[in-house]
Amino acid sequence: MRALITGVAGFAGSHLVEYLAAATDWEIWGNVLEAGHSRFIMPGARVVVADLRDSGAARELVEQARPDFVFHLAAQTFVPQSWADPWDTLETNLRSQINLCETLLRSSPKAHVLVVGSNEEYGQVRSDELPVKEDNPLRPDSPYAVSKIAQDFLGLQYFLSHGLPVVRVRPFNHIGPRQGEKFVASAFARQIASIEAGLQPAVVKVGNLKPLRDFTDVRDIVRAYHLALTQGEVGEVYNIGSGTPRSIRHVLDTLLSYSGADVRIEIDPERMRPSNTPMAYCDASKFTARTGWTPTIPFEQTLRDVLDDWRKRVREIP
Repeated sequence: MRALITGVAGFAGSHLVEYLAAATDWEIWGNVLEAGHSRFIMPGARVVVADLRDSGAARELVEQARPDFVFHLAAQTFVPQSWADPWDTLETNLRSQINLCETLLRSSPKAHVLVVGSNEEYGQVRSDELPVKEDNPLRPDSPYAVSKIAQDFLGLQYFLSHGLPVVRVRPFNHIGPRQGEKFVASAFARQIASIEAGLQPAVVKVGNLKPLRDFTDVRDIVRAYHLALTQGEVGEVYNIGSGTPRSIRHVLDTLLSYSGADVRIEIDPERMRPSNTPMAYCDASKFTARTGWTPTIPFEQTLRDVLDDWRKRVREIP
């Protein structure tokens, strides 16, 4: 069996390679946007340089990989960037998926496809709607959220119109080693590790610490992706998350508890979002009932691993 992971060098992509290499005997293929985007690629993946926004590149990738399973992870994933350049996010996320699906229809119409949406699709969730179920209204409050809704429903459309075996997931916030420093837990950990190493003043800059979010270890998330594609019902959509709300402040305090650094907390206006839902956490019971999946890695262990990862990474900075 062959698996194709788009965005294989990304945060989730690298962990998915690691998981599939250990849990299956599949031949693993993946794409990167350009040469050199390989910092986190795990051994065992056959990597092709391909910009999926180019239909020709998407076609060549699929024809080389001839996949039985496709994990479509490639996307512009940073919410603030979508406010800075809305069209880039919409174009990247929609064009890439359309090119991929059109190519699969011609070359690998039986390949099972995982379309990865986001909890951001739900947007402004009301307090009486918690925990969030799959049939909750979608109230997107960022261009990124709109792009993920479009990807989600494009996946459904290709299933309904063409019979492409698509399974859709809406993962809630996932964190862990290798995550980019723009994302909240990683941003805090990088600053703490840099302070410990004497590379920056003892100040941790933060945005809004009040929102409560549903955090799950990325290693549990990629295990869920595998289960979704091999055991999920085609055409269906599933929430994936811990079901436990934790504040951004709790993330910061937990990371600081693992460090002996004496730091000052400073609000950075650049880290504030134009829109921020006070609380969001998921009901993943539909997915659990279908696959038996539940998170296994404790939240505290995840944050320890994030901080230890950044302690290693800051030592590599020239």
